[in-house]
Amino acid sequence: MSILDSIQRQIPPIHKEGYPFIGGFALASLVLFWLWSPLGWIGTILTVWCALFFRDPVRVTPVREGLVVSPADGRVSMITMALPPAELGLGDRPLPRVSIFMSVFNCHVNRSPMAGRVDRIAYRPGLFINAELDKASEDNERNSLVISTPTARIGVIQIAGLVAKRIVCFVKEGQAIGAGERFGLIRFGSRLDVYLPVGTKALVSEGQTAIAGETILADLAADDPSRAYRAS
Repeated sequence: MSILDSIQRQIPPIHKEGYPFIGGFALASLVLFWLWSPLGWIGTILTVWCALFFRDPVRVTPVREGLVVSPADGRVSMITMALPPAELGLGDRPLPRVSIFMSVFNCHVNRSPMAGRVDRIAYRPGLFINAELDKASEDNERNSLVISTPTARIGVIQIAGLVAKRIVCFVKEGQAIGAGERFGLIRFGSRLDVYLPVGTKALVSEGQTAIAGETILADLAADDPSRAYRAS
């Protein structure tokens, strides 16, 4: 393997949603170079950041039945009991909720937390307050999905953040989806909430770094005596 091939293998691919933005940043950088070269270098740095923002690395997803994996890269900002949004149709009692905050430096491609069928998709416009705040779950722009299996239903909510202005969803209602499969993207800072079935115990902790499609958030078959986990 050549040195060039080795370097190329370390560079993650870019999601196609990012091409227009990266092109716009690059064009602006050229204009800034023409005006004043220091501004052009600042534009170049921002162009590189934009490319990194839209990176779409390959992930290795555990596919054991019952596992719920993280739908996003970021920090587990909150684990609590909360009422799910009414549009999900998941009932009117609090459910375990895991919230993952994505900063502008995280990969923003969202992945399905489990294999199943997309039963419902509901978009709701809203505000753009700090996504780390608890009230962002109710007040901010959001796109909600319900993914079901023969034994369980979970809710996945894409929530816009302080600078996020568009939520993108790649799937449709009734579509089958695999665990770790890409289902959407949020531009420039945001959060994802995952609503789990009653009685489900989270296998992550607040402050932990989660990796989309890889980090296990919960195990819906945890009562199976063959399952064992150790926290360290």
